[in-house]
Amino acid sequence: MIGPDEGHHDAHRDGLRSAHRSGHGSGLLDGQVALVTGASGGIGRGIALRFAEAGAAVAVHFRTNAEAAREVVDLIVGSGGRAVALRADLTVEDECHRLVREAAGWGGLLTALVNNAGVQPVQELPGMTAGDWRAVVEANVSSVFVCTQAAVEVMREGRGQGDRRDLSDGSDVSGLSGLSDRRGSSGGPVGSITHIASIEATHPAPLHAHYSASKAAVVAHARSAALEYGPYGIRVNTVSPGLIDRAGLAEAWPDGVRRWQQAVPTGRLGRPEDVGDACVFLASPMASWITGHDLVVDGGVSARPTW
Repeated sequence: MIGPDEGHHDAHRDGLRSAHRSGHGSGLLDGQVALVTGASGGIGRGIALRFAEAGAAVAVHFRTNAEAAREVVDLIVGSGGRAVALRADLTVEDECHRLVREAAGWGGLLTALVNNAGVQPVQELPGMTAGDWRAVVEANVSSVFVCTQAAVEVMREGRGQGDRRDLSDGSDVSGLSGLSDRRGSSGGPVGSITHIASIEATHPAPLHAHYSASKAAVVAHARSAALEYGPYGIRVNTVSPGLIDRAGLAEAWPDGVRRWQQAVPTGRLGRPEDVGDACVFLASPMASWITGHDLVVDGGVSARPTW
């Protein structure tokens, strides 16, 4: 099986070019500026590319893999879109705020945040330490909380003006282009925040106790945030993917892939772009009355009876 980061590079480039040629790239998310965390590979990469196809300017966050992040930026910019790569360690509160401000400063505003970055370690619950637990919570929950707080602050400023910095520290500014101040069709400020959760928030898997708990917390946070930030015109939702294909997955976990393919009604693993499509929808005007919702993207596997 070909993983999405291994065999889809040209397909993504062709799709982006086709979208921009056809006008699709100036449609659903035209004028939006999105920040996608953990966007250098895997699901985050698929989300970033889908946002670009829909017309958004995309800030591609990475923590360590600058080369992969710039590949994503190159795909977007080479196809006529706007993108920038921005580095931050999201376990550090100040860096979360800096990242959001830099994204808004680059684009002129910030209309969408996708909290995708996270970790998924495999560890037995017996023997798990408080340090092991806290490391997952910091990466998967605290970073979501802090990035959301930072984004809401910027979105509430209306124009979303961040610090217009000289990104000469190695950040990629290819495709830098100012975007006009843009508001929603109702005249209010545009604001959409989407957390990437997991079906494990409600269907825990063995060896994932800390991961499953962290994703359940992310779903609960989105619902709470939807209640409190809705009056400001900011919607907050979650997307809960099932098993998403990646390079080497079938070789590393053949039994799991086989069991998934037997159980899922649609007969295949998910792809990063499946998650990306859900995120684009939630950030779009079509979802203007959707907030506090968990959109499950799992090919129907959660519908399978467990008894």
